[in-house]
Amino acid sequence: MNTDILMDEKNVMVMKLLHYFITEKNYNPIILQGVENEIWLENLDEDYKVIRIVSNYIHNDEQFNFDVFKTKRIMKKIKKKTLSLSMNSLSIFLDLGDNVSDKEVDHFNYIKVENEDDFNKSDLIKKSFPDLVKKLTYNEEGIELFSKITNDINKHNEKDAKKVNKLFKMDFPLITYILIGINLILYFVPLLMGIDQELIAKFSVFGEYIRAGEYYRLITGIFIHGGIMHVAFNCYALYVIGSQIENFYGKFKYLVIYLFSGLMGSLFSITFSTHMSVGASGAVFGLMGSLVYFGYHYRVYLGNVIKSQIIPLIILNLILGMLPGIDNYAHIGGLIGGTIISIALGVKDKSSTFERVNGLLISAIFLAFMIYMAFAFKIS
Repeated sequence: MNTDILMDEKNVMVMKLLHYFITEKNYNPIILQGVENEIWLENLDEDYKVIRIVSNYIHNDEQFNFDVFKTKRIMKKIKKKTLSLSMNSLSIFLDLGDNVSDKEVDHFNYIKVENEDDFNKSDLIKKSFPDLVKKLTYNEEGIELFSKITNDINKHNEKDAKKVNKLFKMDFPLITYILIGINLILYFVPLLMGIDQELIAKFSVFGEYIRAGEYYRLITGIFIHGGIMHVAFNCYALYVIGSQIENFYGKFKYLVIYLFSGLMGSLFSITFSTHMSVGASGAVFGLMGSLVYFGYHYRVYLGNVIKSQIIPLIILNLILGMLPGIDNYAHIGGLIGGTIISIALGVKDKSSTFERVNGLLISAIFLAFMIYMAFAFKIS
C-alpha cells in the first residue's frame, strides 16, 4: 500500500520538489491552518519568497480563481507578519485540469506541471531556478527514493536548527559589561572625588569646543552622564539590548556599531543643537537600529518582537526625547548611524557582499556629510 503511494507520479514529483527547494534553496515549510493538498515553502532571501506546491485537482476557472483569491489573502498575512516590503510567490500546480484557461493573472505567478519536461518550458523556472530540472534526476526509485529524500531533508533541518540555536544561544557579553563598567566608573568616581562637573565641562559633546579642535569630545561625551537616573537608564538599556547585539553580530562588530552610533549621535547633536550633550543614549539608539536590521533578516523568528516591541520602543523614546533637557538629535543620529553601519558589517549567513558594500559606501558618505555639516553649518 505505502509503496503504491510512493510510486504515484504526482507524489514522487512532490517529494523531488521538496528535496530541491529545502536542501538546495534553503526554503522552510510554512504551517498553515485549514490548507489541504498543498505545501507552502518560505525563503525570504530568494526572489520568490514563497513557493506553493499544489497537488489538489483544480478542474475549472471558478476553482482556479478561488485559489488565486485565497493565495493572495494568505500572502498579505505572511507579508505583514514578516515585515516584508515585497512578497512574490510562485505556485506550482501539479494537477491543473484542461478546463482551466491558460491565462496571466495580475500579481500571481504560477506554472502548470504534468511532467518534469514542463519545467524546461517555463521562463519563470529558467530565470530563478535554472538548475531545477537537473536536480530532479535521481538514481533511486520507490522506497529508496523516499528514504533518500527524507534523510537529506532531516539532515538539512538538523543543520539549520544547530545554526539557529548557536545564533540565539547567549554567550558571555564581555564587551557590554566593559562598556557598562566604563560608564559607571566615569560617573561614580568623579562624583565621589567631587570633580564630576569638571569632567563634564572638559569631555562633554559641545559644538563650540569641538570646532575649536577638541575632537575627542565626539567620543568621550558618550561615556559621561549627568545624573544617577541618566546613567542607570542607559546602562540598563545597554545591558538588555547590547548583550543581544554582541551575541548576534560578534564582539568586534558590536563595538564598531556602538562607537559609530555614538559618533553619529554627537555629530547630529553639534549640528542641530547649541547645547552641551552627554550620555550613551545615542549609541543605545544605534543598537536599537542595529537590532531592527538584524530582526529584518531573521524576521521568521523575530518579526513579531520587532513589530510589537522594538519599533514601538524606538518611537516612544523618540517622542519622550522631545521633552526639555533631552538631546533628541543625538538619538536620531545614533539610530541612523547604527542602522547603516550594521548594513555595512552585515548579518552572518544573510547579508550579500553587494549589500555590505552598499552599506559601507552609505556609511562613509553619510559620515563625511555629517562631518561637513557639523563644522561648516551650525545653529545660531
